[in-house]
Amino acid sequence: MLSTAWVNPKGDSAVPWGQALAGDTREIARIWQGFMTARFTLGLVLLGLQGTLYATGTPQGKWLIAVSLGYFASTLATGLFGQPRFLGSTFNRSWILLVGLDVTAFTSLQFFQLTTVNYTPLFALPILLASVLGSLQLALGTAAGVTVILLIGTFWTHIGGTGDSAAALAQAALSGAGYFAIALLANQLSTRLASEGLRARRNQAAATIERQINALVIESLPDGVLIVDAELQVRLANPSARLFLAELPHKNSDINNLADLPAWEPLSILTQKSLLTGLGYEEDVSLRFDGQGPRRLQVKTRLTGAQNMGGEVLCVLFLQDQRELEARMRTERLASMGRMSTAVAHEIRNPLAAIAQANALLDEDLTDPRQKSLTRMVGQNADRLAKIVDDILNASNLSSDNGKLTPLTLSLTDAVDRYCNEWNAQHNANALAAHSGALDVQFDGDHLRRILVNLLDNARRYASDNKESIQVRTQGDQYRAQLSVWSDGAPMDQSVERHLFEPFFSSESRSTGLGLYICRELCAGHGAQIFYQRSMRKVDHVAVEGNEFVVTMLRVRQDAGFAPTPSTNAP
Repeated sequence: MLSTAWVNPKGDSAVPWGQALAGDTREIARIWQGFMTARFTLGLVLLGLQGTLYATGTPQGKWLIAVSLGYFASTLATGLFGQPRFLGSTFNRSWILLVGLDVTAFTSLQFFQLTTVNYTPLFALPILLASVLGSLQLALGTAAGVTVILLIGTFWTHIGGTGDSAAALAQAALSGAGYFAIALLANQLSTRLASEGLRARRNQAAATIERQINALVIESLPDGVLIVDAELQVRLANPSARLFLAELPHKNSDINNLADLPAWEPLSILTQKSLLTGLGYEEDVSLRFDGQGPRRLQVKTRLTGAQNMGGEVLCVLFLQDQRELEARMRTERLASMGRMSTAVAHEIRNPLAAIAQANALLDEDLTDPRQKSLTRMVGQNADRLAKIVDDILNASNLSSDNGKLTPLTLSLTDAVDRYCNEWNAQHNANALAAHSGALDVQFDGDHLRRILVNLLDNARRYASDNKESIQVRTQGDQYRAQLSVWSDGAPMDQSVERHLFEPFFSSESRSTGLGLYICRELCAGHGAQIFYQRSMRKVDHVAVEGNEFVVTMLRVRQDAGFAPTPSTNAP
């Protein structure tokens, strides 16, 4: 899904061995342990060789046994207590303790040997050690040092001798050339292997990051994503998909196989169709759960790979709620008409006021009940049009103010009681208000009234007829106060809950969908927040679950040095 080019910007050029493995302690330890094991084994072989020669009576000096025993002890100590590290590019202390010790030990064995045993092939080990754990310069320097030692030893042995010194020197020079070749090739191979290892680690890290990002993206997608195999087993289902396919709208579902529920049959049929034909499809399906209406989804299927590649083919299903798509399209259409609606609302307001006034005057002169019912109908619809015009203009004014409202000090408890009483009298309702104590908040009185009235109107629309079906409560702590409006309405559909505070979004065709949007904008202008949740309240002494809208606002505390500013808008 995502390219890894941005994760690995350094390219594929070869890098030095030490730099390539600088961050991989396990690889360093593995290489180090290999060389330490080889040195220990060689020391054990040398010690065993000297013991065998001594047991068979072969002439040899005591120095050979001492050197072999010392070398074995040093390899054992280095293997047990040495720390994995690189030798660097100079003849430093680490080089002396490892490479220098080996060169000295093998030189001593060659110098003190009294038999025809040739120890010069052993110099390949320190040269390889310097080539792999050091730089090219250190490897060539070690090879040069060993070559010089061989030439000096050959020259010293044949001084005053009768043998063919020229042939011996040529043999020493040829061995030195071989050591140079070993040093060069070993260093180049180790560098290349290090570069390949570094590239593999970078690609592995990039793939890990990509998987994590893809998982996060899939988890947060509002659309459902299902990955299904040929046996209809679900390999992956993100939260949105589990929510779409749940038997209950407010619960997620454990989806193991699309054949588990009869309601999922349309999805299983579409999946099998895609897998059989090797094509992707886009269809609208309806899932029917017991006791619920049809759940309409738009489904797109895509296959993960070509069927002729020999690997497993998976089907990816993308699910979208049709109601949400329709609501989104409706929101976009209405939002594009927002400015035009504002202009039209300005033009409608004055004629609408004239119509309402003329209707009121006409109603005063009428006595016929049938005619008065007509004027009452005209008045009700004129009031409804006036409210729609006010909502549109209020939303426009909030947008132009850009949310910059002047915070004023207000007694929350007194204002809520007053506004609730006004609303109860107007709607012949019984919204119960309860308080946990006196609270002063930074809010405008008129704005708080508009918020509370909107929330009460919304609660009344879905509440039952019980006298405790609508409850208003205020409470607070040291810094914040809360105003909550609760009603015993049924749970909201998830697709509606997601867009509660968006402009022009409504689950009812007769609503403009601006009420909760205006509430949110007014809260934002005063540094407050509004949110929705399901909560429990007591209704007739029985715990009942219902819908609750909570407004959290800043509290004014006299002891903290806040100077109260009376609200000129609060009656």
